[in-house]
Amino acid sequence: MLIDSHCHLDMLAQEEGGIEAAIHNAKANQVDHILCISIDKTSCQNVLSLAKTNDYLSASVGIHPNVDQTENFTADELIDLAKHEKVIAIGETGLDYFRSEGDLAWQRDRFSTHIEAAKHLKKPLIIHTREARDDTMTMLENEQAREAGGIIHCFTEDWDTAKRALDIGFYISLSGIVTFKNAKTLQEVAKKLPLDRILIETDSPYLAPMPHRGKTNQPAFVKHVAEFLAELRGDTVENIASTTSANFYRLFPTVKPA
Repeated sequence: MLIDSHCHLDMLAQEEGGIEAAIHNAKANQVDHILCISIDKTSCQNVLSLAKTNDYLSASVGIHPNVDQTENFTADELIDLAKHEKVIAIGETGLDYFRSEGDLAWQRDRFSTHIEAAKHLKKPLIIHTREARDDTMTMLENEQAREAGGIIHCFTEDWDTAKRALDIGFYISLSGIVTFKNAKTLQEVAKKLPLDRILIETDSPYLAPMPHRGKTNQPAFVKHVAEFLAELRGDTVENIASTTSANFYRLFPTVKPA
């Protein structure tokens, strides 16, 4: 019934019970599928290895904007790595002006390479943006990222940014942040988003939703995001779960429902 559209499952290997426990807990909480997201060359291999051995998992390949500027893929390297059928997305990629400083032309070049690969493959982009919303959206618009489609993951921006993403056919993914008491602006955006363009995620092991804030996050906790959205929007949990899952399968048609 639920889908975790963004999880760093490989990072849960050192937690109690490891990855197997995280998957077991997710299934016990009606999570039907998990998209495992990579952030660097090592995690690209790790999440793809996980996805190859489990129909319950899919993978992305890409390099996070904050990873050292010396670690890069060419577009051809990304394309070759992403040809595997279990790789359904490119990323996470984007721009982050919060953690990185100085001349960030290298970050924009890396982002552009990911957009190029995604367009070639016709596989959606997983977008990270922090304190760079205008540059992020301008690059997506100018470089015709609508040809690939994608997700603005862990969305925390304003309505104008959401509208720009929706206008180029992107989906908005809401994480546990939307459940935080100090996330009033984001909650107002979440009320306005068209339900057929919303996805939900954990971004685990980070950003555990209420009532687990401050603890290690895991895919099972995506249910709390769905529950909060249902209350926020005056909807049912069942409708939030089924519609966000349908949205995921529409964006990623090669993934078969459980």
